[in-house]
Amino acid sequence: MNHMPLAGRRVVVTRPKDQAAGLAALIRRSGGEPLEIPALEIRDLEDLAPFFSVVDRLETFDWAVFVSRNAVRRALALIAGRRGGRPWPAPLRAATVGGGSREELAAQGFSGVLAPAGQADSEALLALPEFAQMAGKRVVIFRGEGGRGFLGEELAARGALVEHAACYRRIVPAAGAALLDAAWKGGKVDAVVLSSGEGFANLLAMLGSHGARRLAGVALFVPHPRVAREAAGLGLERVIVAGPADAEAAAALVAYFGGASYN
Repeated sequence: MNHMPLAGRRVVVTRPKDQAAGLAALIRRSGGEPLEIPALEIRDLEDLAPFFSVVDRLETFDWAVFVSRNAVRRALALIAGRRGGRPWPAPLRAATVGGGSREELAAQGFSGVLAPAGQADSEALLALPEFAQMAGKRVVIFRGEGGRGFLGEELAARGALVEHAACYRRIVPAAGAALLDAAWKGGKVDAVVLSSGEGFANLLAMLGSHGARRLAGVALFVPHPRVAREAAGLGLERVIVAGPADAEAAAALVAYFGGASYN
């Protein structure tokens, strides 16, 4: 078995700055060179009053849905500060769209988190039987400002009473374009790992007029099929659905570039 299946491979990791270290370490362990270039920058909201108005009624909800690892980290930190040590309401079940955010919830003491086992997106979460009958159920969705509305709209169509609690905002990193340009000029880029559809859009914006040409020459690892469809719509052919978690992305890189397993 090749124990360095990523030897000589340069991999752009586009996770936000404080979330890239785990995947970067896994890439190095397999011999690759990770290039940490965030496609999203996470910032605090200027006005948290709407968020806290939801948190103050946390006991009234049946489900709390976290749409990302960022949502887990930001929401729980703000909730802990607001509630002054009061525990999470016991009847309030937690759900999320993928393995990465489920791992984050588990690390923060949550058990029994509902999440799809395979595909990691809102569509997969909605396909679970627990969300089939939602009439009268109260659901709070923790997300970034201006996030995708599909999940809340579908739950409302099934009869749920849905509220959104934005707990952070996302911006395009100011230095991203220059860092990407330096990465491509520094040698062959073999792969890019994306963490979201918005991250993909930002990556294209940061690459500018060189985007299509540069991405056509690399393997693009995406978190779920929706992003893969977006990439395919732009004519990109080397697109691999890897999943959102660090271990999933690392395993997909290793499988693609030189081995069937990750050690």
